[in-house]
Amino acid sequence: MLRERKLTVSVHNPDQYMAALRTIVAQGRKRIGLLVGAGASAGMAKPDGTYPLIPAVAGLTDQVLTTLAPTYQKQIDGLKAELAQHDIETILSRIRSLSQVIGSSKVHDLDGPGFATFGEAICSEIGKIVDVRLPETESAYADLVNWITGTTRDYPVEIFTTNYDLLFEEAFESVRAPYFDGFTGGREPFFDPVSVSRSDLPARWTRLWKLHGSLGWRASSKGEVIRTGQSSASHLVFPEHLKYDQTQKAPYAALLDRLRTFLLTPDTLLISIGFSFADAHIAARIDEALAANPSSSVFAFQYKILDEEGPACDLARRLPNFSVYARDQAKVNGTRGAWKAPAELPSKDWGPIRSTYMDDKGNFTLGAIEPFARFFAASRSVQAFPTQPDLAALAAEAPPPTAATASEAK
Repeated sequence: MLRERKLTVSVHNPDQYMAALRTIVAQGRKRIGLLVGAGASAGMAKPDGTYPLIPAVAGLTDQVLTTLAPTYQKQIDGLKAELAQHDIETILSRIRSLSQVIGSSKVHDLDGPGFATFGEAICSEIGKIVDVRLPETESAYADLVNWITGTTRDYPVEIFTTNYDLLFEEAFESVRAPYFDGFTGGREPFFDPVSVSRSDLPARWTRLWKLHGSLGWRASSKGEVIRTGQSSASHLVFPEHLKYDQTQKAPYAALLDRLRTFLLTPDTLLISIGFSFADAHIAARIDEALAANPSSSVFAFQYKILDEEGPACDLARRLPNFSVYARDQAKVNGTRGAWKAPAELPSKDWGPIRSTYMDDKGNFTLGAIEPFARFFAASRSVQAFPTQPDLAALAAEAPPPTAATASEAK
């Protein structure tokens, strides 16, 4: 005997979410932050139009190890044999650990000082790879800076990034837009944690927080981190593989605390791009802050399909104010659903707007930095938004998913 059972299948209407987001980012009234990871730089084009501008971790690992292989091939092979993961971050962590503990003893035919030199060589090669310039014509970072500076704001935009490059600095300086990165001074700019925590500067000064260090940071004669304005790469702090106490040294601890403080502030929105959420230290602070402050939210724009975004989905599973927008599906307000745009446009002029976040195959495209940045830069342009009476409410709070029913014969 056949009987029909109704199943509720959640779907998400991208038009509703993006109309709300455009309204939020076009105005200068909400406290907004950006969390920018390595996928952003990898998703930008070089001046000749090829990709990536800076390789992601896998490409970075290949380039660095290939360059150093003539000198350190025996050590590279030995480390890979004993490590479960072979990315440059894991390898560098192991090298630094060995340099601190083995002294004159040898592992893989290298002693402690030898491993210290090996680690310095890796940082130097990384510095060479990430020390690039933005294309002179246009770039995603230029679009983001255009969005940031294009309106009067009640609160400064705060950019949290794990990237070591100087691309954001270049984008701001090219249009003479002020920003503050936690350092002050002229001859040897020093890090001022009080200014980072108090945020006393005017709202027109964008905050740029380099969570894992930056090109140009080095130790002074007193052992304190200073900013040189050069491209030295001695103070690059890698994510979860390093000992926890290393990330607690200033300025890293102050910047991670700033991220937590930002999310503990009422009615804040943190939007991530190019970030996998695999970094345990950053994910822990986001987790704690969102659990303690339900009025703050994170919108995670991810490049891959939802099933391949495990760390982000884990946070979304625990936190209803953490939403994941992936290529094929989204998880919003704790509800997972496929993207499904209505057959009818919300208004006659909505077609070009929809094309900025959905491709012709129905994939959500804002997980890539270039369409993401264009979407933000275009948010202030005159648009024919739907004239629904509840649009203001949508802008203040993400709409609930719609539902479709399916029949299953049994």
